[in-house]
Amino acid sequence: MRPLHTALAVLVAFLWGLNFVVIDVGLDHFPPLLFTALRFLVAALPAVFFVGRPQVAFKWILGVGLALGVAKFGLLFIGMEQGMPPGLSSLVLQIQAVFTACIAAVVLGERPGRVRLAGMGVALCGVALAAVDEGASGPLGAFAIVLAAAFSWGIANVVMRKAAPPDGLRFMVWVSCVPVLPLLALSLVFEGPERDWAALRSLDWAGVGSVVFIAWVATIFGFGAWGYLLRTYDASTVAPFSLLVPVAGMSSAAVFLGEGITGLRWMAALLLVGGVAVTSLGGGRRRRRDGGGPARRSDPRPPRDDVRPARMPAG
Repeated sequence: MRPLHTALAVLVAFLWGLNFVVIDVGLDHFPPLLFTALRFLVAALPAVFFVGRPQVAFKWILGVGLALGVAKFGLLFIGMEQGMPPGLSSLVLQIQAVFTACIAAVVLGERPGRVRLAGMGVALCGVALAAVDEGASGPLGAFAIVLAAAFSWGIANVVMRKAAPPDGLRFMVWVSCVPVLPLLALSLVFEGPERDWAALRSLDWAGVGSVVFIAWVATIFGFGAWGYLLRTYDASTVAPFSLLVPVAGMSSAAVFLGEGITGLRWMAALLLVGGVAVTSLGGGRRRRRDGGGPARRSDPRPPRDDVRPARMPAG
């Protein structure tokens, strides 16, 4: 990669990691479901009027919008509001690569090879260590909610694989339209109109800034820059930079929020990031033999699929 493009990839990974700190700030101003709804509302409007019509069937937009927007981000924001530290959240979410591989094996008939199975095992050991570390100092319930968010992310990855959108930024803008109303409805039911109205009535610059950052900087700019890099270089060249996200997330949380990083957590990070790297980038996949020809025709670029789970932002 050209040095300027390398710097852009590192910048996007840093912004996606910093995003977890901004989420933590925003959760001081909004209930989690309302905050998630505002994030997607600001990401969708007014961008949806300028990006052009979606280039995939609406069922794929709806599927990713519900799995990614409502389930993944809704659960992530709830888990962080319940006490899951931002840096640890950025790390634990990376287990989505293992969930994606498992779901793809069931739904798409993809068979991970021995290298990837070994990578999954290493990543799971990292999650187990992180759970032990969090159990000694924080709520395991919040940890479990973030794990559920990672599983929802895996579902969204598989749906995106099926959709195969030619323009990732346009696709994400349209996807951002889907979660707004369901999240607002869930917020009214579970968080209550009084709490929502109180948050909106007391809105300040920090609250506005957190929404704008995660909507325009992390989502619009992040996906736009990432999509540009993926159009310029092979996915296998770009995808490894996404492994910098938990490093940036943990470092940002330590610097700006004073989040401690224990030796056990560093070991968990090494195991999880290393296992995810092997799971996402190591070796080729094997498909079921039945229907192999049509599967290859409908999926013309298998190397790109191999790394796609690592391309989506974590926060």
